[in-house]
Amino acid sequence: MVRTTFEHEIQELKDEIIILGSMVEQATLEAVESLKKRDVQRSEQIVANDQIINKKRFELENRVMVVIATQQPMAHDLRVLASILEVISELERMGDYAKGIAVINTRMGDQPLLKPLVDIPRMASKGVDMLHRALSAFVTEDAATARAIPAEDDDVDELYNQVYRELMTYVMADAKTIERANFLLWAAHNLERFADRVTNICERTVFIATGEYKETHPAGE
Repeated sequence: MVRTTFEHEIQELKDEIIILGSMVEQATLEAVESLKKRDVQRSEQIVANDQIINKKRFELENRVMVVIATQQPMAHDLRVLASILEVISELERMGDYAKGIAVINTRMGDQPLLKPLVDIPRMASKGVDMLHRALSAFVTEDAATARAIPAEDDDVDELYNQVYRELMTYVMADAKTIERANFLLWAAHNLERFADRVTNICERTVFIATGEYKETHPAGE
């Protein structure tokens, strides 16, 4: 009976991670879409909603600490709970990246975008897709999927490099565009870091399944 209750608590925590992840995914896509459309009002709402993500993270953290204190888990169970603490921290930081993109849009004022957004929305879509699958792998403890996802970080890095190269051509042609270029480069950098944190979540999944913590970044990074 005690074991059944404990397993139920673990499953509830995993379910809540999926909910928190969905909040982060939505915030990220909406932040980029708001930037693309220069919807400052929507960006301001995204910034305000970040407090909801933060509150959710700390609520989950408290629940995990209670389970650890009352159940005194060992081995695999302790790895799961410790990894949940790490994952919710990663998700909270990813939410900060979404908020950061929203802040960029509010700080731009009346300035138009330096160029139409193409690769930045692609970065967001790719990163969110990676996160969605990484969290599914985490809750099911699917180590094989978790090992495979980090290789896709190369795709996000290449998009970031493309954004950087393109923005630099604008700056070299006209130095007065540097501020607007920096705004977009900041947004792209946030999304590049977003994908890096997906890799961290994958590493935690492998840790739960194997008991070994090993970096799963693609070779050469």
